[in-house]
Amino acid sequence: MTRSKIVVPLALMCFAVVLRAAVLLGQMATADHMQGRGRWPTKATAAHRDFVGAKACGERHASQSATQPTTAMARTAMKAHDSIVLREHARLATTQGSYSYAITTDDQGSIYNVSAGNERASAVLTWAFGVGKVGQSFLFERDGNFHEARVSYDDAIGTLDITPGRRFDAPRDLDEAMARRVMATEARRCFGCHTTAPITEGVLNTDAATPGITCEACHGPGREHIDAVKQRHMSEARKAILNPAKLAPADSVDFCGACHATFWDVTLANEKGTAAIRSQPFRLSSSKCWDPADARITCVACHNPHRPLVREAAAYDARCLACHAASSKGRACQVSTTKCASCHTPRYDVPDLHHSSTDHLIRIVRATAGVN
Repeated sequence: MTRSKIVVPLALMCFAVVLRAAVLLGQMATADHMQGRGRWPTKATAAHRDFVGAKACGERHASQSATQPTTAMARTAMKAHDSIVLREHARLATTQGSYSYAITTDDQGSIYNVSAGNERASAVLTWAFGVGKVGQSFLFERDGNFHEARVSYDDAIGTLDITPGRRFDAPRDLDEAMARRVMATEARRCFGCHTTAPITEGVLNTDAATPGITCEACHGPGREHIDAVKQRHMSEARKAILNPAKLAPADSVDFCGACHATFWDVTLANEKGTAAIRSQPFRLSSSKCWDPADARITCVACHNPHRPLVREAAAYDARCLACHAASSKGRACQVSTTKCASCHTPRYDVPDLHHSSTDHLIRIVRATAGVN
């Protein structure tokens, strides 16, 4: 028997053992979670009539309802005419090679124009994705399909630049230079993670979607819950809605990973380096200190989904020290006990962005080490 015939089965056996261990610990790919019973983000089986809107939730959850709309998740997608970026910039323009790009906005909407010599094309923008603090990308519709504009707004430079990941040297024609067609499967993923209830009973209907991530995107449709509350059937009310705070730690991280990519989503896609950094759940689950049974190291242990992201590193010190308290031999860290995150979850520049991203792989960073 040759070496190759031995190695391949052994590799597959090892992979199967690791996969089984991960499943037993509750960690799975998002597609596997969605096949299970009960609510899971982006699961699209509920009926549209079962969604009641965030205003109905605010009647009994005033505190969360007051702050959640100010989060980046709540503003991660909007109709183009509601984009503050576009409203504040009557004209955005850039030149890339022989092509000129411009977005002009007035009370009637935002028009996207691309030209090269005597060739011109235009489209009315319909959706804007991203809060705008880092950037914002745009979609328009043509012939029943969504198209992603080849340029996006980049906040660091205050104007348009090639959409991240869409740069190429020589477009074949004006259409290719203008936009990229968004296929149906991708559209379902995009709207499923950037809007609320865009897919009901398995059918994508962006006209009926609520822009951004609101209460029911995570907690599930609220009609049965609210009806039971009004009838004071509290036991039934609790069963009719999902409270992600009660999930087991491993499930909790996978829950966020439904849109931010779980450990197995990234592993099976074979993403490496800076591409993998985009998945905070993957990097967190790859940390040496990761324990799928420890609630002190889940996403929501540090980040409150009902409040805006806290960016000051020192704000996370108490969370770090909850696990890494000083021992009898001295301090847990020989360097500092403040701003732990600035050293142990460093930021890295992301290709095609004038912006850096926090790496959630908790570790002692070596000066000579790169992203892995």
